[in-house]
Amino acid sequence: MQPWLLYALLTVLSWGVYGVILHAARSKMPMGAETPNASLKAFLFVCIAYALIGIVTALVLKARGTNWSFTGDTGSGIPLSLIAGMAGALGALTLVLALGAAATPILKGGGGFGVAAAAAVMPIVFGGAPVINTLTAMLLHRPDKAIPPQFIIGCVLAVVGAVMVAKYAPSNTGAAAHPPAAPASKPH
Repeated sequence: MQPWLLYALLTVLSWGVYGVILHAARSKMPMGAETPNASLKAFLFVCIAYALIGIVTALVLKARGTNWSFTGDTGSGIPLSLIAGMAGALGALTLVLALGAAATPILKGGGGFGVAAAAAVMPIVFGGAPVINTLTAMLLHRPDKAIPPQFIIGCVLAVVGAVMVAKYAPSNTGAAAHPPAAPASKPH
């Protein structure tokens, strides 16, 4: 297997479980009066995890013998890297907010998905983000050939599929769908 494909599949795996784990972490934060802050509390530890991965990345660079230069023939990649990081962090922040809102009961203005909020939110994120990524890449690097209709159909199918998966995601508020039947009373 080619390294790029292996890394891409590892990304799919890690991001595929990210939303579910993040929502589970959010639901384990203090609730009651603190419920509105649960998503941000979970996100705080996501940020700490990013910092820890940053330290590991610095150690990998050191082990590879980097010269620690961040400027090249085309300038510094630092500003664009920071913008990319802000876009990623903002996406992670809005993701935790979306998970919290989707978990909130409908009567309280939420999505009503309860513990299954990730089943509704993540398809929209992972179905929509690739389309936005592709369109952005095409705007920045115009294709030199006509866009095949299959490409356009694929983008439309990705969005429609994401919406359908999110719309028809099974909801689970944590309570039994049907309350258990009362035990039959024994005649005396």
